Amino acid sequence: MKRYCSCGEATGSDTSKTTAAQSTGPLTFRQRITKTVRWLLPGITLALLPKCPICLAAYVAIGTGIGLSVTVATWLRTGLVVLCVGSLVYLVINKLLALYKRSKHFSKS
Repeated sequence: MKRYCSCGEATGSDTSKTTAAQSTGPLTFRQRITKTVRWLLPGITLALLPKCPICLAAYVAIGTGIGLSVTVATWLRTGLVVLCVGSLVYLVINKLLALYKRSKHFSKS
């Protein structure tokens, strides 16, 4: 095995795995769109989600023709809120970890 990875850092002994080179090039158009949609989708869903379970049941009935009880609409609304907030928290933590790793990498140089 190589002693140095393609980014120029030593990887340790010959028996250890080499680290993958980090891509430092600019993002493609598709990658930029994907990153933007990952942030916008949960935020827009939270903004447009009706606050009233009866309104949510009505919107589902108008959009799909499926009738929901108020209890099911309440659970569906709660589930959507938890899913959206969880997605946003995951994205924030992921971004913070990436920034931390990047700052740690630059401080070594």
